[in-house]
Order: sequence, then structure tokens, then C-alpha cells
Amino acid sequence: MSAAACRISIGPFALLLLSVSVASGRTSYHSLAAPTPSSLFQATPDGAALEAAQHQFDSGKYSSAIASLQSVVTQNPSNGAAFYWLGRCYYEVRDYDKAIANGEKSVALDPKNSLYQQWLGEEYGGKADRDQSYFVARKVKKQFELAVQLDPSNIAARRDLEEFCVEAPWIVGGNADEGKAQVDAIAAIDPIEGHLARAVFDIRSLKKPDLAETEYRQVLSAKPAKPEPYFEVASFFQKQNKIADMNAAIDAAAQVKPNDPRLAYYRAVAIISGGSELPRAEQYLKSYIASTPDRSDWPSHADARDWLGRLYEAEGKTGQAAEQYRAALQLEPGRKETQARLAKLEKGSH
Repeated sequence: MSAAACRISIGPFALLLLSVSVASGRTSYHSLAAPTPSSLFQATPDGAALEAAQHQFDSGKYSSAIASLQSVVTQNPSNGAAFYWLGRCYYEVRDYDKAIANGEKSVALDPKNSLYQQWLGEEYGGKADRDQSYFVARKVKKQFELAVQLDPSNIAARRDLEEFCVEAPWIVGGNADEGKAQVDAIAAIDPIEGHLARAVFDIRSLKKPDLAETEYRQVLSAKPAKPEPYFEVASFFQKQNKIADMNAAIDAAAQVKPNDPRLAYYRAVAIISGGSELPRAEQYLKSYIASTPDRSDWPSHADARDWLGRLYEAEGKTGQAAEQYRAALQLEPGRKETQARLAKLEKGSH
């Protein structure tokens, strides 16, 4: 995961870290999942089947992808790519034990693959969150470090390692100096990613959002060629309640990729945060939920449901708001802010 989920929420390992020290969710500014190299398919005799499975994965058809991939590994149990994708699929459906089992098989078959090692770290992170396990959390850092050692240009793994170092308690490997070292290394590879990484460090380690804002404005000035950095900037400005700046970042993302489905989500959040045109925000959120797969590197459907709940609450539709909060909690039971909003509504109705 690393450079890009861009959810308006907190990052991977959130439940574990919040219980001990500290920000996706499965989400944060967090990591942008590294792109899948085409060689991952071309280098194997099962390339066509793997490519078909990835299309199912990208469409959110995780059960279908799992079935396709299980057929591949049954016929070819030495196919590391198939085990890697099985791990990714199980991660998306939050079956972290099976995700880890398949991820471990992928790295056993191809131990020098940086992407496989990175994603095994993500899978350990999911289990650490769920089980509140220090033992598993220690494995997360080891995997990210290994991914970086194998491919120093893997910015996604470096950002994962940075975020782990600045968020995790020292007992499981948190170390702000090590996080800063990753920021400097990322900046040397890619200046835009360096600004994004430094902003995260400024917020989470230094607790200085004013410094982070300077970094995010430099991202906008650099005019990235992909939408994810703009979404990351938009998330920051939403949290700072600078809605005009948030809209500027969203508009810039739209110029780069006008048909990106995530635009509907971010536009809705901006509208709700600004308190106007709520019916249009409702349309955006319903469209986002209906037309996108629920995936870990995009704003989650639970996030969208939570914002719908806030919208209905602002309109005085408490019953509909409670319904959306319950739907969000069904998808992600650990959402404490959503639980608090729902509890307040239910208390007010008695």
C-alpha cells in the first residue's frame, strides 16, 4: 500500500496504534499501492489467467478472483504471482489469516520480490490491527524494511515504512529518526512524493500542520500528473477545514483524470464540510457507493456511508442518518467516531 489511499481517515495499523499511542482504516494519507508490473503476468505460463484474475480484482469481484487464482495454484503450486494475488484478494475481504498464508507462500517462492514482501507487511498490518497484536506488528516493520532493501526505488514501501516508524510505539519498532530517513530518501527519488512524505512526518511526528501545509502547497505547485497526490492534499485541507483549498485540489485532480470515480466522493465531502448544496452531495455519495468496488486504496464505502449519515443529520433526517451510520459500522465495526455519532442520535431519540 503506500503512497495512496488518500482516504479522509487514518492510516493502516490505525486500531493498534490508536489503542497505544496515536492516523486511511484501512486508510490515511497512507500508501499508494505500487502499480502492478506487466512482467508479473508475462513472465509466467499462467499469465493470461493471472491477468483475468487481476481484472476481476480491479472490479471488486474478489470472490471470483479467488476462485480463478485457486485454480491457477492447483495446477501450478510454484506460481508466486498467483499466491501474491490471492493474498491481495483476501486482504480486501479482511480475511487477514488467509491473506498472510498466501503472502508467505509468495515470498517463499520469490523472496527477492520487493512488491511481494511489501504486501506481506500490509497483510501482517491488517492482522495486527484486528488482533491488537504487538507480536504481529513487529513483523510489519521487518517486511517493509526488506521490501526497501530489495528495491530502494520502491517509494510505496518507503512510505509504508515511514508511516510505521512515525506512528507505531517504540515497543514494536516505532522510531521517528528512521521515519525521517525515509522521508529524505523518498525526496531524493521523487520530489513530489518527498513533499507528501514530509507532510506526513510534519503532522504525525512533529505535530506541526503548518509545516505540512507548506509541503502540500508545493505538491499543488508541482502539478502532479496523477490524481492521487491531489486527493492526499484534499484530505489534509478537509481536516484543516480549508474547504476552498480542498476544492482547488479536487479541481486539479479532475483536470488530470476527469473520469476518476473518486472525484464524486471528494466533491461530496467538500460540499458537506462547507454546509451547502447537500442534495448534490447525496447524489455524489450514492453514485460512488453504487459504481465503485470497495477497495483498500480508495475511500471506503464505510467512509461514504458515514458522510451520508452526517449529511442526513445536517438535514434533520435522524432516522436516515442512523441507518447510514449502522451501515458504516456493519462494514467496519471499529469506527469509533461513527459509533459516537450513532450513540448520540439514539440517545436523542429516547
